[in-house]
Amino acid sequence: MRFQLIVSMVCSLLVACAVPTASAQSGVTSSPMQGVAPGQQPGRGSDDELRMKMEKDMAKKANQERQAQLKRDTEQLFKLATDLKEEVDKSNENLLSLEVIKKAEEIERLAHSIKDKMKGN
Repeated sequence: MRFQLIVSMVCSLLVACAVPTASAQSGVTSSPMQGVAPGQQPGRGSDDELRMKMEKDMAKKANQERQAQLKRDTEQLFKLATDLKEEVDKSNENLLSLEVIKKAEEIERLAHSIKDKMKGN
């Protein structure tokens, strides 16, 4: 039963990682007049515009790094789940090794970590 729960969590996380982030889907673009004070002409390179661009670039870079880490973690999760399945297939109803239990706990920790990263924590 616990193995089925772990496998379903892994599958859910794999599907969630395949979906683009909400910010990429929203198509939100900033207006060229956004951040321009009255009486200022757009494109004059004000400090506010530079700061906003830097913040946007930093947020984009952080999102790309988060996405790359999610992919790495998800690949590791998939590998661990596959290994766990192989170990469970080798065991019988009377014998479950300590290694299988440790691997299941590792999968659970990694799955929670991935879930937190997806939430942006």
